[in-house]
Amino acid sequence: MKISNYILLGFFTATLLLSCDKPKTEDKTNESVTKDTTSVATTEIEVPVQDLTKEQQIAAAVLSAPEETRAGAKVYGYDNDGKFITLREGTNEMICIADNQNKDGFKAVSYHKDLEPFMAEGRTLKAAGKSGQALKEAREASVKSGKVKMPEKSATLHILQGNKGWFDIENNKIVNANYRYVVYIPFATQKSTGLSLKPNAPGHPWLMFPGTAGAHIMITPPSDK
Repeated sequence: MKISNYILLGFFTATLLLSCDKPKTEDKTNESVTKDTTSVATTEIEVPVQDLTKEQQIAAAVLSAPEETRAGAKVYGYDNDGKFITLREGTNEMICIADNQNKDGFKAVSYHKDLEPFMAEGRTLKAAGKSGQALKEAREASVKSGKVKMPEKSATLHILQGNKGWFDIENNKIVNANYRYVVYIPFATQKSTGLSLKPNAPGHPWLMFPGTAGAHIMITPPSDK
């Protein structure tokens, strides 16, 4: 064997030994990562069982709204029996709904007041036992009959949700939740908006339920996980 071949063999052997001794990547399973310094964080801490007070429900619910609207937003939530109630009257255009603690995960929403007739009709129909497609069709009929008035222009709904989400009371943050946004444009179509009927890529806007009263632009930013 030529000397150059011995040198080459020695080089590959040394490289193999070094790769075997390479330290393992640090485990970051328990690392806490802040997504939004004012409202949202992600962590692997076990989800606590919570029984939020009225004030805590309000504090958590308004985190779903744009920061500058939180102080004056109207807030719905739940009493000790799980009944849907008004927790606080508002002074601006935003309405928030606190998380229903009787359901798994966390979900708080906020929306423009012009969407309230549409949202209220959905709650009424749900209380009457309707769900899924039946609820959608009944609410659509309510709009077309003139019973429910839709916004004349676009109006936005904000959703802060996570299957393992919870409210960090001490730090005033929602943990393990992500935002998504819904911009209602009643009866909009692909032709009238130029939007795709499905996302072109993660986080891209697209038009859902085109041609209906509930037509809306859906925007779901990619989550951190």
